[in-house]
Amino acid sequence: MAEVNLLEKVKNWMGFSGNNYQDERLKSYIDEIKQYLLDGGASQEIVDAPTSAGVIARGVSDLYYEGALSPYFKERATQICLKKVNKDVQT
Repeated sequence: MAEVNLLEKVKNWMGFSGNNYQDERLKSYIDEIKQYLLDGGASQEIVDAPTSAGVIARGVSDLYYEGALSPYFKERATQICLKKVNKDVQT
């Protein structure tokens, strides 16, 4: 999934619109969450899949608003990290 597309999805999910002065901060959080998933064992293919956008957005929202990851995010991250790559993963 293209970084710009993911940034727009995260911004929409968080209720931000248009060109936002927070884009660089959000991109940094996106990178942090993606690395968190990769370090947890998720494959690059799964992390980059459109189906992972929601959990990435949730992680970004947690960091942006709370400064820490929520239990819900950690549960979803665990599920994604345990998921096996198969032909059903949408890329």
